Order: sequence, then C-alpha cells, then structure tokens
Amino acid sequence: MNLANKLTVFRMILVPFFVVFNLTDFTAFNELIALIIFVVATITDKLDGTIAKRQGTVTNFGKFMDPMADKLLVCSALICLCAKGEIPAWVVLIIIGREFAISGIRQIAADNGVAIAASKWGKAKTVAQMAMIIIMLTGKAFTNLTLDAFSLIVMYAAVALTVISLIDYIVKNSKVITMGEM
Repeated sequence: MNLANKLTVFRMILVPFFVVFNLTDFTAFNELIALIIFVVATITDKLDGTIAKRQGTVTNFGKFMDPMADKLLVCSALICLCAKGEIPAWVVLIIIGREFAISGIRQIAADNGVAIAASKWGKAKTVAQMAMIIIMLTGKAFTNLTLDAFSLIVMYAAVALTVISLIDYIVKNSKVITMGEM
C-alpha cells in the first residue's frame, strides 16, 4: 500500500476517535481534541491527493476510498454537531442527501465503465464543508459559541455550494444517470 493510500486509511481510522471525543466528556479538553483530530484528518485529505499525483501512485483504491473517507469524516462531524444541537438538522440532511445521490450516480457510472472526475464545484463544496466544521468546532472548543454570525455565513455558503455542486453534477452526468434506466 502506497503512502497516499495509507493516509486515506489513517483518515478513516481517525473518524471514530473524533466521534468519541466530540460526543463524550472524558476530559475538559474533549472539544479541543476533537478539533485537532478533525484538522489532522483534513490535512491528510490534502496530502494524500498531492502525494499520489506527485509520485504517480494514483490507484483504484485511492480513487474509491479517498472520497469515501471524506464523506465519512464530514458526515460523522455533521451528525455529531447536529446531535449536540450545534447545527440544524436540515443542513445535515441536505449535505448527506447530496452525498448519497452522488454515490448512487457514481455507482451507476462505474457499473457502465464510466469514471467521473470531481468537479471544481465538488472540490469547493468539500472545502466549504470542512471549513464550516472547523469553524464550528473551533468556536465550541475556545469560546463555547455555536452558531455566531460568521459561522452562519459559512454554513449557508457550504449549503449553497452543496446544492450547486449537486445540480452541476446531475447536469454534467445526465447521460450516466439515464444509463441506469437501461
């Protein structure tokens, strides 16, 4: 297994630790530890792709598991934030609903031998979602704030980019979607 894939697996391994520290009270620093874990996991997301491209070690495992690891990280963070009343459930449902829809489209494409690359909107959506989560976790870890004005602006931007990226994805891949009807 190459370094990029190891980083992807490491990111997935971090998720349960993030959830435990986010949802329990082991220490007075749980929120700070959860924030650090999330930031480290986010950094590995950037690193694994950069390393794979730079070293020419892009693999099918990485193509499949990297986005899966991102979804696992982001969705678990959103669910934790929602469970703690720190983010509205409708935001979580829109974001997770988009991920299920895209996964379904990707599966149809894969079944028909078509590979779908991430778009600029999808990448912007991921950055916005991770930024939103980091901002919310930071506010909670350091100031005990949840949704201040800045957090709300970033949250609405993340939701907007989530919806825009879904629409873009559907429009660009409409032929793939109709393949599933055959």
